[in-house]
Amino acid sequence: MGFWASRTVLSAVELGVFTELAKGGRTATALMGLLGLHPRSAVDFLDALVALKLLQRDSGIYRNTADADLFLDRAKPSYVGGLLDMCATRLYQSWGNLTDALRTGQPQNGSAKDDTAFDQLYRDEASLREFLSAMTGVSLGAAQAMAQKFPWHQYKTFIDLGVAQGALPVQVALAHPHLTGGGFDLPVVGKVFDEYVAKHGLQERLRFYPGDFFADALPQADVLVMGHILHDWNLAEKKQLLAKCYAALPEGGSLIVYDSIIDDARKENALGLLMSLNMLIETPGGFDYTGADCIKWMKEAGFREVRVEHLAGPESMVIGIK
Repeated sequence: MGFWASRTVLSAVELGVFTELAKGGRTATALMGLLGLHPRSAVDFLDALVALKLLQRDSGIYRNTADADLFLDRAKPSYVGGLLDMCATRLYQSWGNLTDALRTGQPQNGSAKDDTAFDQLYRDEASLREFLSAMTGVSLGAAQAMAQKFPWHQYKTFIDLGVAQGALPVQVALAHPHLTGGGFDLPVVGKVFDEYVAKHGLQERLRFYPGDFFADALPQADVLVMGHILHDWNLAEKKQLLAKCYAALPEGGSLIVYDSIIDDARKENALGLLMSLNMLIETPGGFDYTGADCIKWMKEAGFREVRVEHLAGPESMVIGIK
């Protein structure tokens, strides 16, 4: 029954509850008017969010808790609700077909046979922006951790492959003023990347590189990063991407792959395993993997000194040196 709580939180993000309350406390009656809530269950809905520790209520006035105010107010740069928006509008419905996916091995997102999830997600600007914001939501914690845990002082340039809005390059550049670099993604992403980077005042140090990482040569830099990319593809495609990264790096350069890396015993990282089921639902051949799996593939591609390091929460990075 965990989906009851999940759906309540997702609807709260959709309705803008936390963004509205970031402006100040409100009564239930005021929130009904501001958010368009029907009176029948509005108070139950708001009090459920209190019980879930996302809102607090004192003398009939509702306010955000500290975590909700930091992470779920659309006006703040720390907002991660883009991921929840995608869960609400896309994944929630698709996961209702998990049993069919397990029986057929086929995606359940309604895409045409020859389409990928990305064909759907990039079909118009609204869905593109929602998806890219979701990728910021899922990557921000790992990006902040990577900015601190990787020895960036040893390098001068870096490129994030499959960069989305640019959360990782921005966090790394903010923490290390000596670095320059940017992000590589499909051309349609460029405008969104440029806006996000400019919002953080980093347009002089971070640039966008348009391309398709299967069809085009990768940009060159001292460090290449692939975050939440490798799990989208089947094994042959994973190995193809790792080989292209190896070829693009200079001697001594580093590749960082990060995902919700499954623990080698496949018993602990529940999110990594559930993410792999999400790849079943969303992609024709994608799957998540253990650290040992990724080390093996990277060594096959030619990398040496390959290691796994924890980032934050369920996220870890696999680092290989050329």
